[in-house]
Amino acid sequence: MNHLSIKKTAGLVVVLLIGLGQALVVVSTALAESGSSGRQYVPMVSGGQALSNSCQIPNTRYETLSISGPSLNVNPEKNIDLNLAYRGYKQTTAPLNLVSYGPVDDRLAPQFPAMFADNRLPGFVNTYQRYRWDDDCNCPVDTYSPWPATVLGLRTQANEVIHTPDSGYDIGGGREFMVLYAGDTGITLHIGREDDLNGYVVHIEGLCVEPDLLALYRRTHAAGRDELPSLRARQPIGRALGDEIRVAVRDNGHFLDPRSRNDWWQGR
Repeated sequence: MNHLSIKKTAGLVVVLLIGLGQALVVVSTALAESGSSGRQYVPMVSGGQALSNSCQIPNTRYETLSISGPSLNVNPEKNIDLNLAYRGYKQTTAPLNLVSYGPVDDRLAPQFPAMFADNRLPGFVNTYQRYRWDDDCNCPVDTYSPWPATVLGLRTQANEVIHTPDSGYDIGGGREFMVLYAGDTGITLHIGREDDLNGYVVHIEGLCVEPDLLALYRRTHAAGRDELPSLRARQPIGRALGDEIRVAVRDNGHFLDPRSRNDWWQGR
């Protein structure tokens, strides 16, 4: 990714939303240099406290797998590749519908309908662009992308259970994803045993991560990340905080368009 420098600062507006009986802080901005408006999610760090035990999911059990290769030595809360909320993203006007970029390229790619118990094609409620990052100032720069959207808002019912996507991959023991990051309201899943961004990575934001899964991730991270939580397809991972969850998908680090019919919504 090419990085650009930025000199001007952003004006911040903090909005409090109520999710599952607890206050969830969402930050929106109007960038001073552009005068732009609209919903934006700018870098922030959660307080590290579980939102509520009410997002527990009965009859769930989470396991770990050892990683392949070196483990990351980073603070995941402040890492733009692990924590999408820290990177931030900005609302766009890209159409709220599936788009076609050509024939199916990978029939094993993660499928987003599986995130919902009824395997539905949810309504698309918002499109966003993730921020590019300047390592020199450690700050967001702009939202340039070859794709019209890189983060997609999916309609949900508050408190409904959210599951992992489905795919045709098996990373060991019938599991498909490693948890690279879990926070109170977001999770990052990797199709692969490596503690890196090689292959597919899926970010899901706007959910209350299941407390047992969150606790397991934090224990394995604190222990050095030699192993991490691993998940099967369609496994429950949390509950929607409100009427929208946001999903982004990457391949070898590159953000792609999550509306792509023949990639993530095959057969729809």
